[in-house]
Amino acid sequence: MNDTLNRDPGFGVYVHWPFCAAKCPYCDFNSHVRHKPVDQARFAKAFAREIATMRERTGNRTVRSIFLGGGTPSLMKPATVGSILDAIAEQWHVPDGVEITLEANPTSVEADRFRGYRQVGVNRVSLGVQALKDRDLRFLGRMHSVDEALTAIRLARENFPRLSFDLIYARPGQRVEDWRRELEEAIGHAADHLSLYQLTIEEGTPFYALRAAGKLQIPDADSAADLYAATQEVTAAHGLPAYEISNHARPGSESQHNLIYWRYGEYVGVGPGAHGRFREGVRRTVTFTERSPEGWLDLVERKGHGVTGGETLTRIEEADEFLLMGLRLVEGIDLVRYEQFTGRPLSPERVAVLRDEGLVEPVGNSRLRATPAGMVVLDAVVADLAR
Repeated sequence: MNDTLNRDPGFGVYVHWPFCAAKCPYCDFNSHVRHKPVDQARFAKAFAREIATMRERTGNRTVRSIFLGGGTPSLMKPATVGSILDAIAEQWHVPDGVEITLEANPTSVEADRFRGYRQVGVNRVSLGVQALKDRDLRFLGRMHSVDEALTAIRLARENFPRLSFDLIYARPGQRVEDWRRELEEAIGHAADHLSLYQLTIEEGTPFYALRAAGKLQIPDADSAADLYAATQEVTAAHGLPAYEISNHARPGSESQHNLIYWRYGEYVGVGPGAHGRFREGVRRTVTFTERSPEGWLDLVERKGHGVTGGETLTRIEEADEFLLMGLRLVEGIDLVRYEQFTGRPLSPERVAVLRDEGLVEPVGNSRLRATPAGMVVLDAVVADLAR
C-alpha cells in the first residue's frame, strides 16, 4: 500500500443532478420528480456559478476525480454535462485522464446520448441496474426490465473504457443460492467494478411505511450476513474482490472518486443537496447546500452559491470521521495519519481487545483494518475505537 498516496488522498468534485423520472420506494437520496421539462441551460449556468464560488474557497487545486451523481444524471443532455465539465476545468487543474464518472439508469440510456457523454469527457459510467430479475425490479420500483438493463450494459461497454453497475441484495425472500447465481450472471456482464448493497429500510421512504405497517419483511440479520458472506466468496472467486464493504473491483479498477471519500480526502459538493469537505486554511470545512432544486437555483442566481450551512470540524471530529470512512476499506487505515489528527495513537488496550475478539488486525507496522467479521459489525468497532 502506498501510504504517501493514502496520506494525500486527493481532491475531487461531486456534482449533484437532483432530478429523476420516478422516485424509488427505498431511496432517501435528494431526488425529485418534475413533470415539466427542466431548464437545463439555466441549471448549467447555476452549476458554473457555484463552481466558481467554491474555487474562491478552496484555492487552486488539482482535481483527481469528478463524479456526476443524483438523482439521474443521465437525464442531462450531453451538452449540459459538457458545460459542467468545462466549468470545473476553468476553475481547477484537471489533468488528462482523470476519472470522470456519470451515474445512469437503464431507462434513460440511448446509444447517441452515451456517445455524446464520451465525447464531452466522461470516461466511466455507473449503471443503476439493482437486480437481474424482472419481479424484483418491479418490487424495487425500477422502471426498466432486465433486457433493458443488459442493453444498457452493452452500450456502456461499447462507449466507455470503464463500467460499474449496482445491485441490491437481501431482498424479501431472497435465498443464498439464488443470489449466488444472480451475482455470477452479473459478473459475466461486468466490465471491472460492481457496487453490491444490502437493502436497508430508510426512515421517510415508502418501504419504511410498509415495514411499519407489517407489509414488508426483509431477511433477518443472520440471513443478511449469509448473503454478505456469499457476496464476498463469489466476487473473490471471479476476480472482483471487495476493496470496500460494498464495492468490488478487478485490481486497478477501484473507483478513484469513492477512494477520495474513504481515504478521507477533500471534495467540493455542487448542486442541490450536495455536501463538501475541504480545507480552508488548516481546518476542514463541511458544507451543504439547499436541497430543493428550485430553492437552490434561486439562491445561486442571487448569491452565487446555494450553501445553506456547514461547520468547521475539530481535530477529534476529523479523526472520528477518518476512522468511520477508512475502516470501510479492506486496506484499512494509516495509523500515522490518525495520530496527525489527534496528537495521540489509538488506544492500545482497545485495539488489543478488538484484536482478541477477531474484529481488527494489523497490516504491517503502520496500518489497522477490520477483519471480515469486523466488517459485519463495523459501526460497533468504530464506536469502540473512537471512545
